[in-house]
Amino acid sequence: MIQLTGNLEGLKPFQLNRLRRLTRRKIDEDHIITNEIAKELTLISNEIFRQIGILVDRKGKILSVIVGDDRQILIPELSRERSIRLRELRLIHTHLKKEPLTEEDLYDLTLLRFDTITAITISPDGLPDKFYSARLAPESEKGYELLEVERPGQNKYSFKDLVHLIEEEFKRHYVETKEADHLSKAILVGVYTPDMRKKRAPEHSMEELKELCRTAGVKPVHVMIQKRDKIDSSSVVGSGKLKEISFLAVQKNADMLIFDRELNPSQAIKISRETGLKIIDRTQLILDIFAKHAKSRDGKLQVELAQLRYLKGRLSEKDDNMSRLTGGIGGRGPGETKLEIGKRRVEERIHRLEKELKKIKQKREVNRKSRKEAEIPVISIVGYTNAGKSTLLNAMTNANVYAENLLFATLDPTTRRVRFPEEKEVIIADTVGFIYDLPPDLEKAFEATLEELQYSHLLIHCVDASDPLKEQKINDVNSILERLGLINIPQIIVYNKIDLLSKEEQNEYLNQTEESNIIGISALKKIGLDVLLKKILNELNKNYYMNHNPSAEKEIAIG
Repeated sequence: MIQLTGNLEGLKPFQLNRLRRLTRRKIDEDHIITNEIAKELTLISNEIFRQIGILVDRKGKILSVIVGDDRQILIPELSRERSIRLRELRLIHTHLKKEPLTEEDLYDLTLLRFDTITAITISPDGLPDKFYSARLAPESEKGYELLEVERPGQNKYSFKDLVHLIEEEFKRHYVETKEADHLSKAILVGVYTPDMRKKRAPEHSMEELKELCRTAGVKPVHVMIQKRDKIDSSSVVGSGKLKEISFLAVQKNADMLIFDRELNPSQAIKISRETGLKIIDRTQLILDIFAKHAKSRDGKLQVELAQLRYLKGRLSEKDDNMSRLTGGIGGRGPGETKLEIGKRRVEERIHRLEKELKKIKQKREVNRKSRKEAEIPVISIVGYTNAGKSTLLNAMTNANVYAENLLFATLDPTTRRVRFPEEKEVIIADTVGFIYDLPPDLEKAFEATLEELQYSHLLIHCVDASDPLKEQKINDVNSILERLGLINIPQIIVYNKIDLLSKEEQNEYLNQTEESNIIGISALKKIGLDVLLKKILNELNKNYYMNHNPSAEKEIAIG
């Protein structure tokens, strides 16, 4: 560690020598600061009219002397890795304007994990006036505790006892936190411009981000919403807000920040450097969930391809912070062992994956050709993620597709052949759920599903009837279908999960006329499925069977 640093310009040789001699001094372990060293600091500080600080280890040795200006000192670069529990240093510095510990001082104490921080005010004759101190306090909501103000000659606190107290509190806090849960803890950050707020309320976006976190196995400990006229190009939130987030992360014991937007590489690295936290954006979080839920070979290949495409641009800048951008949440899955390989090897791997997926695509085309020759209509279940699509497929076909109350619980497309009355057979396909503002690159991970949709003769648009945002999500799904050129495929809108509604609301859905476009069901409780099947047959009769067999009856009876 540098012994003498900071704003040394203009200092005379004898003043520099006095400052250097401070590094040969030692503070007794029973004192935060001794009167002799405090006096030397204030006399020099008053003479040069600059703040002076010292970094002292637990044995009382002065490791660094820092010279600032009349308002502040700049602490030498110290790592902000969250793995550093305590730095085992104390910071002592002078204040020229008789102010107590500032907000900046308390930020430094908490973010840099000093044992204590002390500000010494100066009397008119250049001698120490008051000692303002604070210590780390992990069990406190603020993360620190202000100590009683001392005057020269007083010694209310033994530094040795304070260190023992801090260590014991950290041990207790660590055990309690570990026993509470084993999930990673994250602060969720949403930054929204006026254009973004017109499309969607920030609170709704944050609720969805919380659900994504729950699915990925992350515990949100705080939500921060910032409304800005424009996004800060380097740090997204601005330097002041970034410092506030860093401080909050220490208080909440968070180990990552999750942004409700996609970050560019320079933004992620800048934020990681400033906060010492792992940085995850919305795209990484969704990719992580895809990696967790992909079971089939083509599903795993698609996810790995999407991961590598996402990370390709982020591998161009080698940086120590890359270790906090990858691995664990946001970096697991089939491609996790390849996330930090060179850019050239990433390109090679992408090329190989694309070739493998092309072969799988050709195989699927053969299967589709067989279905087409057999003249079997295809019905695809679409909808917003977690609307109950897989549960609906299970209810209609007695399949055993994985279904859980999580976003993107099913990634791999599943098809089942079903025999309807009048010896009519159909193929019913479950698809991955849609989500608002899915980045274009992530649509690649939907490729297998989207190909199936293109050959569908009927879409069952599954909606969570209990969701207060259901109408908005219907529009989101239709927007995606329109972008994919699928909006003209006949569609039945099915309101699922009506068992979660009141009896009155359930009856509103169940008592609709046959001509109504509203169908209410509970796939889990198997309520209303007979009405849905009848509607499906009527739609197929109008839009498929009559075109493929003109002599068929105009209506298909249901037994």
